[in-house]
Amino acid sequence: MTGFTGAELIAAMSSLGAGIAMVAMIGVGVGIGFNAGKTVESTARQPEAQGTLLKLMLIGVALTETAGIFALVIAIMLLFANPLMP
Repeated sequence: MTGFTGAELIAAMSSLGAGIAMVAMIGVGVGIGFNAGKTVESTARQPEAQGTLLKLMLIGVALTETAGIFALVIAIMLLFANPLMP
């Protein structure tokens, strides 16, 4: 059985970590879909509150999207800016 060098192991684990970080995008997609769906439901029940609901939905979508952007930044750092890789 051949062993792995330290650089190969770090590269493999960095790639695995980047893939796991991208799984967070599933949660972001679900969160944004849930947010938009509930906004449409609320607008159907109370059409006069559409302006307020739209503002709140956009704030919620922006806050949800920051988690996805953070996960993307972590994945890019693991792949391209890893200080442990030679």
